[in-house]
Amino acid sequence: MITVNNHEIKHFTFPGGECQVALDDIEIHNVTEIEAFLYTSNEIMQLLLTVDALRRVNSETKINLTLPYLPYARQDRVCNYGEALSIKVMADLINTLKANQVYLFDPHSEVAEALIDNVIVTPQEDIAIRLKNFIYEENLVLISPDAGAEKKTYRLAKKLHKTKIPVDVITASKKRDTQTGNITETNLYGNVKGRNVIIIDDICDGGRTFIELAKTLKEEGAEDIYLYVTHGIFSKGIEALTPYFNHIFCYYSFLKTEEVDAQQLTILKTN
Repeated sequence: MITVNNHEIKHFTFPGGECQVALDDIEIHNVTEIEAFLYTSNEIMQLLLTVDALRRVNSETKINLTLPYLPYARQDRVCNYGEALSIKVMADLINTLKANQVYLFDPHSEVAEALIDNVIVTPQEDIAIRLKNFIYEENLVLISPDAGAEKKTYRLAKKLHKTKIPVDVITASKKRDTQTGNITETNLYGNVKGRNVIIIDDICDGGRTFIELAKTLKEEGAEDIYLYVTHGIFSKGIEALTPYFNHIFCYYSFLKTEEVDAQQLTILKTN
């Protein structure tokens, strides 16, 4: 979904598969606010067409672009010969829009921040801090699922300490087959026996990383296990995760409203 100045644009697809957009009666003034939820490659194309359309209405307008989720950000390095660097491709596309500001929420890595022009990032700790009362009441230990999440998890712990909520952080690691993407090993570095824990990360796609980690946490004696992710893609459905977690939290979700069970999932952005 793409909105321009809080109005959803109209879009359609030609029989041949090409898409088109229409601004209709949306007024374009000196500053234009765009919010784009980019779930598919087709929606990325809709964004490019939207910016072209509004600049044909007002070529001088300054665009503030909000991307709640930054697609293609997860591949921030080349692991195998012959691969593309998808975050660089996506960043180049965004930069062609020549936005006045680009607002991102907890992008996967600092590479996105370095590659995108005029970017303003809301970091993970500024979003996940909304759970501070829950973390305090449940006496939760923060679990970092892998090396990529470790710095963010410690920054959240530091922010919680500033609000007088002391928390422990325990780190984990995983080994993944770069050819298949399968997780081959999960390791935990700390004592969780008898403790309630919450895994903290930026993205949940199918959720295999978190399922394997939850199994390890249970084997090591953890009691209640919760999950926080900023971006809830949940491509395998929330049902794939709920057997392993007492509850799941995210900033926003790809799931449709009718697919969200409040007993299983809390979406923080709507609170």
